[in-house]
Amino acid sequence: MRAVTWQGRHDVRVDSVPDPEIVNPRDAIIKITSTAICGSDLHLYDGYIPTMRAGDILGHENMGEVVEVGPKSTLKKGQRVVIPFTISCGQCFHCTKLQYSACDNANPATMTDMSETLYGYPMGGAFGYAHLTGGYAGGQAEYLRVPYSDVGPIVIPDGLEDDKVLFLSDILPTGWQAAENAEIEPGDTVAVWGCGPVGLFAIQSALIMGAHRVIAIDHFPRRLELAKQLGAEILNYKDTNIREALFEMTGGIGPDACIDCVGMETHGLGIDNIVDTVKAHTFLGTDRPAALRQAILACRKGGRVSIPGVYGGMADKFPLGALMEKGLTLRSGQTHVQKYADVLLEMIQDGKIDTTFLISHHASLEDGPAMYENWHDKQDEYTKIILKPGMERTHVA
Repeated sequence: MRAVTWQGRHDVRVDSVPDPEIVNPRDAIIKITSTAICGSDLHLYDGYIPTMRAGDILGHENMGEVVEVGPKSTLKKGQRVVIPFTISCGQCFHCTKLQYSACDNANPATMTDMSETLYGYPMGGAFGYAHLTGGYAGGQAEYLRVPYSDVGPIVIPDGLEDDKVLFLSDILPTGWQAAENAEIEPGDTVAVWGCGPVGLFAIQSALIMGAHRVIAIDHFPRRLELAKQLGAEILNYKDTNIREALFEMTGGIGPDACIDCVGMETHGLGIDNIVDTVKAHTFLGTDRPAALRQAILACRKGGRVSIPGVYGGMADKFPLGALMEKGLTLRSGQTHVQKYADVLLEMIQDGKIDTTFLISHHASLEDGPAMYENWHDKQDEYTKIILKPGMERTHVA
């Protein structure tokens, strides 16, 4: 089959690789109909996530048609399914607490040494995201093996096209969990750093949960316009001192909740971010947490900070004093997709959530490398990319 593979920093290719096979009784094989490039895939593209190996198949936002099932799978051939990016057994301590992204059984023990050293405990399993998360092949390919297919896949009713439901795989529940972790109450003012796909879904979710005001922070005009269309007030951090603006907009109180949807590769010209960038490029540091610093400092006393943005290592100049002295609550983590799948699917069916507004491009699988480059370099124009195996190649520049 054909698949998008990682070969090194800024080196993504489409190669012919072996077709996946049933390995365990609970496995299933799906034929991919739609697969998206995620913002966190850019961390792989930029070489910031360790344990990637040349030839690894990318892609963790996937859906398709079931074509083969193991004897203990609950799926049936011909069903359309969305595949959560988290691989979860459904039976371990964490899965029984609905903490699916922390599953203890999905990440093979031989793969967990580095994550246990970095984080204290092994990471959960995930598709297409380095050997820290199990080394599983991703779905930017023609076919995908789905472990624990009796737990993860979301069966899609007839009549719902891929574009409306594909993002149940990751970014929609990630935005929803981000808003839930912010413990939004009716009347709250919520500030969201980053208007990429997760940020936009966090804005949408916060408003559904009853936020009175959502203030969106970014610098790409198209992203800010999408946030405005959702009902957010917008701030361009290149034109505005964000802390001063939030102070004024909230009558000197600060936002009730702050959501960092940026993560480890914050952009900006602040001296702290310039130092972070230099350290990252000289291997003296890892993450660039300027957005998180802003969120913690801007949040009101007694407020809440939610972190759906991906971080991978150690952060310098972390404002621990502000976090403690202001009495902030901080919640973070990879998304427990299966926990939210049913309610979000129902909201899509009822028309309460639109997932299609941020899609800017559809392309063939063969266009994958060019699309990665464009997603990386033209984020104002490329707001969300869906790759479709079998689609005629567009030869995009």
